[in-house]
Amino acid sequence: MSKSELRVLGQDDQDVACCSPMVREPLGEADAVDLARMFKALADPVRLRLLSLIASYEGGEACVCDLTGPFDVSQPTISHHLKVLREAGLVGSERRGTWVYYWVLPPALARLSSLLQAPAEPVAAGARG
Repeated sequence: MSKSELRVLGQDDQDVACCSPMVREPLGEADAVDLARMFKALADPVRLRLLSLIASYEGGEACVCDLTGPFDVSQPTISHHLKVLREAGLVGSERRGTWVYYWVLPPALARLSSLLQAPAEPVAAGARG
């Protein structure tokens, strides 16, 4: 577009930046792959509820024996969902005797949260809806 065309559109002769400056670093490919795996794991309602249930227990840790009751699915299905959450890096686990205990991994939730946070500088009112 020439400067004369810009004047027609109501622009002056000053150089106008075409884009806003970036306020944070965008995701790299490896981080996008990791985060997509986490979001994909959370896209299932049972897994999302499991994560919430685990985080709701005192101390942030729950025995697998406490996780099967609230769901209308079999114990092997719950085990599968817990495995998906573990492989996505959202929960940790440890066998103690006969039972396995699960806990939410705060660094994983912090990574998800940082991606979903609004930009550092708010957008002007009415500019976006």
